[in-house]
Amino acid sequence: MKQAYFGALAIWLLCAFVVPPTSELSKVALLAKRKLIADKSLSTVTYAAKHPLHKWEGVSHDVNCAMIYNDDTKQPETVAVSIKVASFDSQNNNRDSHAMEVLDGLKYPNVTFTSSDVKASEDGTLTAKGNLTFHGVAKPVTLVATRKEAGGKMTIAGEFPVNLSDHNVERPSLMGLKTEDQMVLKFNVVFSL
Repeated sequence: MKQAYFGALAIWLLCAFVVPPTSELSKVALLAKRKLIADKSLSTVTYAAKHPLHKWEGVSHDVNCAMIYNDDTKQPETVAVSIKVASFDSQNNNRDSHAMEVLDGLKYPNVTFTSSDVKASEDGTLTAKGNLTFHGVAKPVTLVATRKEAGGKMTIAGEFPVNLSDHNVERPSLMGLKTEDQMVLKFNVVFSL
């Protein structure tokens, strides 16, 4: 028993003198960062699509989003978003079922965006360079978003175009006419600070 105690003490002393201590500055930097999770009850991602005969939108309230936030700089540093394809609601069950079929929603159930390159400009606009994975195809994208803070909440909002052909999605058709290749993804994501 005494040997085990002295052995543990010897290892602790060896580590105390051999392993360099972490600097106070890096300890503070680590403490300044925290993970924020989006409030699903307040966050949405919307797609807007066009057909020669009509336009429509589908909204998802099932936004899974997390970011690493730096309390010292008051800026997001990384972000990851995942949305289930089946969670989009266009107020038309027939269209939503067809979208699941066209998008191979069972084979590719999620749309994701990840970025570890988030920068803030002087006016507070955020630019995130990352990868959008849609229909199993990852493509680099740059998102520009506005950021607003009020009542202890931070809202990040923006939109960006997505071409269906870039993600190997066959454009659906109605009455022999195909939808436009480009759709717009809009996001409004809310975090508690």
